Amino acid sequence: MMESVVEIFNTGAKYIIPLLLAGIPCYGILRKVKVYEVFVEGAKDGFDIAMRIIPYLVAILVAIGMFRASGALDMFISAVSPVLDLIGFPSENLLLALMRPLSGGGSFGLLSDLVKEYGADSLFAKIGATMFGSTETTFYVLAVYFGSVGIKRVRHALIAGLIADTVGVLSSVYICRFLFEK
Repeated sequence: MMESVVEIFNTGAKYIIPLLLAGIPCYGILRKVKVYEVFVEGAKDGFDIAMRIIPYLVAILVAIGMFRASGALDMFISAVSPVLDLIGFPSENLLLALMRPLSGGGSFGLLSDLVKEYGADSLFAKIGATMFGSTETTFYVLAVYFGSVGIKRVRHALIAGLIADTVGVLSSVYICRFLFEK
């Protein structure tokens, strides 16, 4: 039963991206939108946004690198490990949980480190991958997307985003432990 459900999803997954790649331009053409021109304009805007945020991304990655290299991260993890152990949260996934709201690229690098160090089939890597897919780069979204349209008041969006990230992180741990822990 479970294998047939997985097979159905795998078969459907093969067709989703090609359908989107063909369907969205076709929909635009039907609506009489100049698809190519709109795409190029969006790409220009995306490039401009990327150029504006690169300094912030570099600063975040340098700060995390310094935090790790100084030994402060190890001291922090040692200090919170007893609490993490009580709730069943693996300390190996803590840095990813803390980095994910800040940077997608940085958190992807941490996920890659987890996979290299423990293996792709390890519980830590599975929790990390689920955590990566279940959470959002909240501060990045607030800075870039809200900033690009001029939204200044982000207090409620920040609180909602961080609550959603916390639920995603904790759910990732408990669901992966339930599904994959032997």
